[in-house]
Amino acid sequence: MKISVGPILYYWPKQQVLDFYQRLLESSVDIIYLGEAVCSKRHELRIEDWIELAVKLNESGKQVVLSTLALIEARSELSGLQKICSNNDGILVEANDMAAVQMLSEQGLPFVSGSSINIYNAHTLKILQQQGMQRWVMPVELNRETLNDILAEAKTMGFSDEIETEVFAYGKLPLAYSARCFTARMKNLPKDDCRYSCIDYPDGVVMETQEDQELFTLNGIQTQSGYCYNLLPQLPEMINLGVDVVRISPQFEGTEQVVQQFRNGLDQGKVDAGLIARQHCNGYWFGQSGMSTVQDR
Repeated sequence: MKISVGPILYYWPKQQVLDFYQRLLESSVDIIYLGEAVCSKRHELRIEDWIELAVKLNESGKQVVLSTLALIEARSELSGLQKICSNNDGILVEANDMAAVQMLSEQGLPFVSGSSINIYNAHTLKILQQQGMQRWVMPVELNRETLNDILAEAKTMGFSDEIETEVFAYGKLPLAYSARCFTARMKNLPKDDCRYSCIDYPDGVVMETQEDQELFTLNGIQTQSGYCYNLLPQLPEMINLGVDVVRISPQFEGTEQVVQQFRNGLDQGKVDAGLIARQHCNGYWFGQSGMSTVQDR
């Protein structure tokens, strides 16, 4: 099983982004995703910068993947998407919406299907595999039984060996996207004049209930879980199910330590419960409410 680090979902200053990826090169991660997947207004790194960084990281021997936006709202964003999908450097692309799938399939290029692509059965998986999909990231709300059923049906249909399966295993869950920018709204700013407010919140803005429970995390147009999803204890089960890659979503601090804890879990069977986040959840994996914490059984 391989370990991936997903794209940075937050808005960080350019130098901190570059420093982060330099540290990743020295870590035991196998696959590095990068690129802007949430909001095209974020401009610390532009598309050309992301492509240049991807080419540089690709020389390290680790697999590098360029991620696309999950929500396309403007013609300019389609133009940017075309630049990513047509990069001439042989960098694999993670398609996070169907426009990217179409662009890549029309060019005969392989791609990864992100978790925002709604793949709920093996027939959908087969259609995308025929379009060039090499790996799919399971939608975060699906549970282990559904995943087992999908992979079993894919095997029956005879194409399971032609794709890899990746599971979002650690980080704030990406739950929804909106045309509204919640971070700007929180500051009483219009979306078109957001003043790049996201950069003030490197791990998003936690929303709490009146009972001080961390319910959601606001990240621009994206809504995330309030708690940090953690499937580290489920590594043995995921291996048995046939999962090929586990994804760690970057946080502003501690991502490299989390990568190492997952590596220890894979190489040594050692699961360290003392991870970075204060509160974890894993309910979706067990078919329960997402913010639940279920003891494996």
